[in-house]
Amino acid sequence: MKIIMLGAPGAGKGTQAKQIASKYDIPHISTGDIFRANIKNGTELGMKAKTYMDKGLLVPDELVVDLVVDRVAAKDCEKGYVLDGFPRTIPQAEALDAALAKNGENVEFAINVEVPDENIVKRMSGRRACVACGATYHIEHIPPKTEGICDTCGKELILRDDDKPETVLNRLNIYHEQTQPLIDYYNTKGILKEVDGTKDMADVFNEIVAILG
Repeated sequence: MKIIMLGAPGAGKGTQAKQIASKYDIPHISTGDIFRANIKNGTELGMKAKTYMDKGLLVPDELVVDLVVDRVAAKDCEKGYVLDGFPRTIPQAEALDAALAKNGENVEFAINVEVPDENIVKRMSGRRACVACGATYHIEHIPPKTEGICDTCGKELILRDDDKPETVLNRLNIYHEQTQPLIDYYNTKGILKEVDGTKDMADVFNEIVAILG
């Protein structure tokens, strides 16, 4: 079961991807996690990716494609996987399709989590992250016990640069320009499925499970 999650930054596709991975016992592969690990470890790829991510820009294809293709060839992906955050552009999608086709494989589902831009800006600007341990909160949905202080380690919580409204809007504009065409791409292939991401997370997940069967 090879699944691609589509949706704007902050649409909740990552949360759904993790639940899908857990239910079907397949890996959740997030380019965001790969980038963050590289940034934390100070690798050359990580530093390159960070310069783009800090500005709310997409990381260029050449930094992403080979890494993802190698990952999905790993043994733990034999039963399938959920790709979260990749592909983001038509060239990435075509590169993935070409790599899979060499092994007689193909993407089976492209699930688009649809959420209006204004909802996303509100969601993301409410996020807070711990400067020390990385724990995340939301001032409305998952508030810390003490405002501005991490429950886990007692350090300061911040609004990350990439969650600020102006950065979120920039990311959304880039998404609509570069990633929106993927919806048409996978629709043409007959594998696109859309779910309403403004619903309760459990309801969204139930919709996805009904699609996957």
